[in-house]
Amino acid sequence: MNVIIFLVILLVLVLVHEFGHFFTAKKFGIRVDEFGFGFPPRLFGKKIGDTLYSFNLFPIGGFVKIFGENPDEENTNGRDKERSFVNKPKYKQAIVLFAGIFANFLLAWILFSFGFMSGLPTSVGSGHKGYELQDVNLVVVSVLPESPAEISGLKSGDKIISIKSGEDFVPEINPDTLKSFIVSHGDKEIEFGYLRDKNKDVNLTTLTPKNGEKGEKPSIGISMDQIGIAKLPILKAFWEGMKLDVSVTKGTVVGLYTLIKDSLVGKGSFASVAGPVGMVSIVGDAYKFGISYLLSFAAIISVNLAIINLIPFPALDGGRLLFLLIEKIKGSRINPKVANTANFIGFALLIIFMIVVTYHDIVKLF
Repeated sequence: MNVIIFLVILLVLVLVHEFGHFFTAKKFGIRVDEFGFGFPPRLFGKKIGDTLYSFNLFPIGGFVKIFGENPDEENTNGRDKERSFVNKPKYKQAIVLFAGIFANFLLAWILFSFGFMSGLPTSVGSGHKGYELQDVNLVVVSVLPESPAEISGLKSGDKIISIKSGEDFVPEINPDTLKSFIVSHGDKEIEFGYLRDKNKDVNLTTLTPKNGEKGEKPSIGISMDQIGIAKLPILKAFWEGMKLDVSVTKGTVVGLYTLIKDSLVGKGSFASVAGPVGMVSIVGDAYKFGISYLLSFAAIISVNLAIINLIPFPALDGGRLLFLLIEKIKGSRINPKVANTANFIGFALLIIFMIVVTYHDIVKLF
């Protein structure tokens, strides 16, 4: 199920990105040869006007073939050159290239907004103002392997509603009171009451905290947060959705900048990078928190997709925008062979990078 959900999310995000290119290209009178759902081999297709709408075997996104996007003799000087991407004014080319990125930002805003409308799980300490959280619970965010929590059966997404040991109990449950209780009962058996998924029945489990080493405090091996439901009216939801979109964008840019900077000085690590295999696992965790949380997770991926495509690297939209800027400054076109070769090499390097990340994802599973 996790794989199917991930493929659906990926399909939607990529198709929305490609539709941004498709829509603006059509508006500017640029010939679009194909809009593909999924990746080849082709299963079937239908041609409407100049465009073939194809349905392909691998449902992992989509693509759009724009006439003149990769310059050659035919689309530069051929019979249909007036409808070629490469022969349009630079500002129109830039708009077509940026449209896919904008479409992902727009989709993220819509997804965040729908999340708020349907009830978005939100951290008590998130800093959002103007609304009250409902149904606030202490939620298990993650569980360490082979920890007392994992051995006892606790999982991410569980809502902790009672904590006691003998006659002692926690009257007001939050991260601080739970930590204090674990420290003061470090050598005793603790009973946890929790709710899982949408089941109203209370589950009970017992565990004994793991004694800390080298002066560390006892722990049970979980990360947790107080999470409530933020459900907003339509206008307020779209306003908060836009603010969250901007906030996530800023955070993504800072995170990506830090990752690149650390990599350049030899401090980079794949530990914080997730590929397709890692994303499937994360999707599964998000799904446990409900559809609203899954929508917000898809929105975050959409923002990441937009930011990554803005990087001025060959084969990405940002790289093509950089080429346009260079052409504008020098007053003439970059040699098509140079541009096409650079994009090919860039694409190959991206594929290699994805393979390496996927390998590390698989290694993490064992």
